[in-house]
Amino acid sequence: MATKVILDVDTGTDDAVALMIAALSPDLKLLGATTVVGNCPCTICTENTLRVFDHIGVPIPVYQGMVEPMVRPDFDRPEESEVHGKYLDLPESTSQAQAQHAVDWLVETFSASAGDITLVPVGPLTNVAMMLRHCPEVAAQIPELVIMGGAHHIGNRSALAEFNIWVDPEAARLVVNCGRPIRMVPLDATHKALISAEDCQQLRGLGTPAATAAATFIERRIEGYDRSQPMKILNTAPVHDALAVCAIIDPTVIKTELIAVDVETKGELTDGATICDFGNRTGKAPNVHFAMDVDVPKFKEMMFDILGRRA
Repeated sequence: MATKVILDVDTGTDDAVALMIAALSPDLKLLGATTVVGNCPCTICTENTLRVFDHIGVPIPVYQGMVEPMVRPDFDRPEESEVHGKYLDLPESTSQAQAQHAVDWLVETFSASAGDITLVPVGPLTNVAMMLRHCPEVAAQIPELVIMGGAHHIGNRSALAEFNIWVDPEAARLVVNCGRPIRMVPLDATHKALISAEDCQQLRGLGTPAATAAATFIERRIEGYDRSQPMKILNTAPVHDALAVCAIIDPTVIKTELIAVDVETKGELTDGATICDFGNRTGKAPNVHFAMDVDVPKFKEMMFDILGRRA
């Protein structure tokens, strides 16, 4: 049976690819998407999410969520990022988000569930933390969280901090310590699964709405990464959020290690860093299956297969 999932997104380019994979995979049943401030202001994330679903022709409900981090209202998010731009290169949506707030919908949906919905946050963790803060008992209904975020050797917002965790570290700390099973797909894994300009040509050649859109989004990512944070191989870029979704479909696409993970919220130089206790120095019980390696050929094969489908 298809795994039920909810994606919590701050839709820029890699979220868009992840949403299309989740919506089109026969192994997943995407119940809805919730949006949160991160790559863009939340209203733009919502519009981008609606554009994605309109483009591939799937009627997935979208719920707008938190417009600022949980305890840091001074978060400064530029209207347009180097990698994501502002609005996705898709026609303006003719659909509308649901009236219900994302946090309320998450509480309601998980409370009424049979404990069979995987939660997939691929943006800052503000919506998820607010859900757990407002209704702590709902945690018991979440069988697993698959989080795109964090870093051990690689940071992209600071020397140590990954962007999603850095945006709202208080929320991230609450979530990683919530007591539920967690798989974390950090930069250490996603930066090993680079997509090239040649891969984009192959995607575009598939001719489906999802594959051609993904090629456009990833090409934008490649241009942005080459300018602002070039990879070891030029003309390539990671597609972080897509890897997290593929890891639900086939867990063997990543290799994880169960370790204790926490989040720094007060460090002058380390704010937003995920603290990974690989050496068991803290004595804290392991709480996160942390990915450090990827089966790159399998990841690409999954992406091409799913994005080559039509709704």
